[in-house]
Amino acid sequence: INLTVGIIPSLNVSAGLLSFFFIRLWTAAMEKVGLLRQPFTRQENTVIQTCVVAAYGISFSGGFGNYLLAMSDRIASQQTEANNPQNIKNPHLGWIIGFLLLVSFIGLFGLVPLRKIMIIDYKLTYPSGTATAYLINGFHTPHGAKIAVKQVKKLGLFFILSFFWGFFQWFYTATDTCGFNQFPSLGLQAYNNRFYFDFSPTYVGVGMICPHIVNISVLLGGILSWGIMWPLIAKKRGIWFAADLADSSLHGMQGYRVFIAVALILGDGLYNFLKMLILTAWSLRSQLKKSNASTLPISDDEPSNGTAAISYDEERRNELFLKDQIPWYIAYGGYAAVAAVSIGTVPQIFPQLKWYQILVAYIVAPILAFCNAYGTGLTDWSLVTTYGKLAIFAFGAWTGASNGGVLAGLAACGVMMSIVSTAADLMQDFKTGYLTLASPRSMFISQVIGTAMGCVIAPCVFWLFYKAFDDIGISGSEYPAPNAAIFRSMAILGVDGFSSLPKNCLTLCYIFFVGAIVVNLIRDLVPKKVSNFIPIPMAMAIPFYLGSYFAIDMFIGTVILFVWQRLDRAKSETFAPAVASGLICGDGLWVLPQSVLALAKVKPPICMKFLSRGMNDKVDVFISTLS
Repeated sequence: INLTVGIIPSLNVSAGLLSFFFIRLWTAAMEKVGLLRQPFTRQENTVIQTCVVAAYGISFSGGFGNYLLAMSDRIASQQTEANNPQNIKNPHLGWIIGFLLLVSFIGLFGLVPLRKIMIIDYKLTYPSGTATAYLINGFHTPHGAKIAVKQVKKLGLFFILSFFWGFFQWFYTATDTCGFNQFPSLGLQAYNNRFYFDFSPTYVGVGMICPHIVNISVLLGGILSWGIMWPLIAKKRGIWFAADLADSSLHGMQGYRVFIAVALILGDGLYNFLKMLILTAWSLRSQLKKSNASTLPISDDEPSNGTAAISYDEERRNELFLKDQIPWYIAYGGYAAVAAVSIGTVPQIFPQLKWYQILVAYIVAPILAFCNAYGTGLTDWSLVTTYGKLAIFAFGAWTGASNGGVLAGLAACGVMMSIVSTAADLMQDFKTGYLTLASPRSMFISQVIGTAMGCVIAPCVFWLFYKAFDDIGISGSEYPAPNAAIFRSMAILGVDGFSSLPKNCLTLCYIFFVGAIVVNLIRDLVPKKVSNFIPIPMAMAIPFYLGSYFAIDMFIGTVILFVWQRLDRAKSETFAPAVASGLICGDGLWVLPQSVLALAKVKPPICMKFLSRGMNDKVDVFISTLS
């Protein structure tokens, strides 16, 4: 998904469900042969789910669809600026694993001493962590166990259907322009403007998981860009930009697509960043004023001094959460040790990024990690990529164009995203563990193990894609990785300024940048029942570069869910995440045998192509002359 659209849905529910199902099968088998020593409880379920989520989270924070791929010559070759060897570093399995191992663990140590403040003192909700906890708690009841088995059956059914649909489609894709995913379902003119349904179970599943407003926003973004703006700007060819420029040139059409999308994303990101800072500062001030006994508890030596009456359940949770402590010296010592190793070794991987720049990043990172973790606890909205983009601009400009600023900015983005992402994920998991009475120490160790697994597994899977498909990152290919081009364009913008933009592009960027801020402001000022119908600028920006084909798939997914909710809300809430996860995972797993076939140079036998009637007549005449 990261290499196709870049909109990543949460698969936490699937992780919790499958860990419950597989371990329950295992324990049932062990019990039958008399080898079961320990029962399977919600605590083990939580620890397994934490490990799995930490591992698959690296596939996003590792930058395989954005900053890391943006360093490659595949992305650089599509742009005329900063495509010299100093600003290019092609992916290689060895340095990717080494880099991720260096930067992924430091975020785990940064906020551990503050877990008591976040979870107990401030009682932050962490909606995703709370929802996962209630799901796991529900599994471990007689009724919940029966429901879980039914959910797994649904997931398995749609997994199989999705997998075999991918297998069936493969036979018709002899070239990139063949197959069901090139079906002009809305007509050839719409197809030429990237409006078509491409029969992708993955995007339909993503549409069933993402909120309705996200799916609508993506579709509106596609209509605004590919339906209205790009056809109008294309008529200015020869006036606004040279008529002989290729469609993929950043000085031509591609420049408008990329930089206007960047403006929307930056406007949305800046607004939400400032909003989170204000919310965090205001909430911290309220918390500090609320209790004169609330000096900031940096250590976990004492329980909360709050005098308000709490329930027995909450008292029990607090007791267990504070009982199994992670000593502060392990947290701070771990942060310092990993930072020291990283400062010494990351410049060996990226010589453009100096040791003192990494030191500055590690001094600033805990503050940003706290802001992001606190904001995630309040709103469930993680701004990981926003902090990464700030690093791109700051470190890219600091390094300068002549010293490899583009590559330095992208590498700094990787450092910042890894720290901020893992810190927020850890707090989400601590909230889940708090509500399921799981040991914080076990949760932390599980997160460390899962992160280590992700640092090896995710690069290996990415490497399989990268070697099997030569057109990864190329616009219009099966895996266009839109965020890679966008992140590199941001790095170029941070280093070179606005000189690389085509005519009137900067004016349009200003309009969309301000528009994103205004739309977000309106969303926050109007009542919630009204804001639910106002589109999200960040979601609208994705199809500006890619096209609307995936937006139509996601819209179909959201329509299926909407109708299901109207017909039977209870069943839809129970089974829709399982159905969606089955569609995503089945289609995703088919890519593994597809990659092996591609590496073995085995090509599909049939090309299914769609032509206009006039073109078909010409082809028939041409074939008849050959025969």
